[in-house]
Amino acid sequence: MKSHIKKSKFKFSAFLAALLLISCNPAPKEIVFHPSHLEQKQNAPFSDAVDANGFLFLAGQIGFDYNKNSLAEGGIKAETRQSIENIKAVLEHHGLTLDHIVKCTVILSDINDFSAFNEVYTQYFTKKPARTTFAASGLARNAKIEIEVLAVRQ
Repeated sequence: MKSHIKKSKFKFSAFLAALLLISCNPAPKEIVFHPSHLEQKQNAPFSDAVDANGFLFLAGQIGFDYNKNSLAEGGIKAETRQSIENIKAVLEHHGLTLDHIVKCTVILSDINDFSAFNEVYTQYFTKKPARTTFAASGLARNAKIEIEVLAVRQ
């Protein structure tokens, strides 16, 4: 008899825990695919940002200066700065800042640029989001860097 009571209490406790979990974790919100806020990128074959369940996924940003219609001049440091400024612009368009970023993926065209890139990167990302950095041969527009981020709405 005591065993049956213990099992009933366990089942009831598990049931309450499941109800609590369901009530604290509402159904996922609609996924929203946002076009670019820049006129030049309105016909891009990808979304600049995607809102999904409180996360904002940003497309990778290279160091392209859209005002000059060219890559930022000055090498890896200038391209890194411009890439991050592009990220800031997309985030601001969606009501967020760099402080909302929880994950960065950085792709360098030359891993030997790691130290110079990091000098600029650390000036912007003071909260130190998680990061993955690697090198690849060949980025869009012959860029030296591309940065992709994931931000969280709080």
